[in-house]
Amino acid sequence: MKVSLFATCLVDLFQTDVGKATVQLLESLGCDVSFPKGQVCCGQPAYNSGYAKDAREPMKKMIDTFVNEECIVTPSGSCATMFKEYPHIFKDDPVYAKKAQLVADKTYELTDFIVNVLKVKDVGASFPHSVTYHPSCHMTRILGVKDAPMTLLENVKGLEIIDLPNSYNCCGFGGTFSVKMGNISEQMVDEKVDCAVQTGAEYLVASDGGCIMNISGRMNRRGEKISTMHIAEILTQHEEVH
Repeated sequence: MKVSLFATCLVDLFQTDVGKATVQLLESLGCDVSFPKGQVCCGQPAYNSGYAKDAREPMKKMIDTFVNEECIVTPSGSCATMFKEYPHIFKDDPVYAKKAQLVADKTYELTDFIVNVLKVKDVGASFPHSVTYHPSCHMTRILGVKDAPMTLLENVKGLEIIDLPNSYNCCGFGGTFSVKMGNISEQMVDEKVDCAVQTGAEYLVASDGGCIMNISGRMNRRGEKISTMHIAEILTQHEEVH
């Protein structure tokens, strides 16, 4: 299957290893992966901050970049959700309404694509470590992808999954929320870090770069020993299991 990678801003600027792992993972599953070079920001930061008019231009750029692609996959539930919002945003636009719907209909978050499109539950990964999983807000509450990440993690050889207390609580990132409401965001991420540390896991795993950046940053400031990884990085591990 031909797949077009929607990399996202955070992957492009800060988490390039996640992008590499995503491509490696998809190719290992038989996908022909391309990277449309016209992609920019999906417009989510501006749109969620109330600048709906300003956000339309990068959104149009993304629609034009991806509209003729066969299938769009992104390692971010949050950004996939933004693509799914395009039909609503452009519903009254005579030029972009239909194109926005086409883009939304063929966009998938990475784990959702693997489990529900490729019908793969075991990607052949092995990672003999303990992890706890943080489900991001946009991915679970709006996009509706809840089971796919756990299905894939449960089939990683040697992996021990420890339940995260209060797992569905927000980590406090929320894009610009963490900037505008810094004091509240700090308390929220502290609660998330406390819960992660409580598990005793070696790694906290998530499927959204924003959550990982926020949680990892707070862990580093606090000097916590638990590390963070994107699920794509876990699914490309092949450590020997004793």
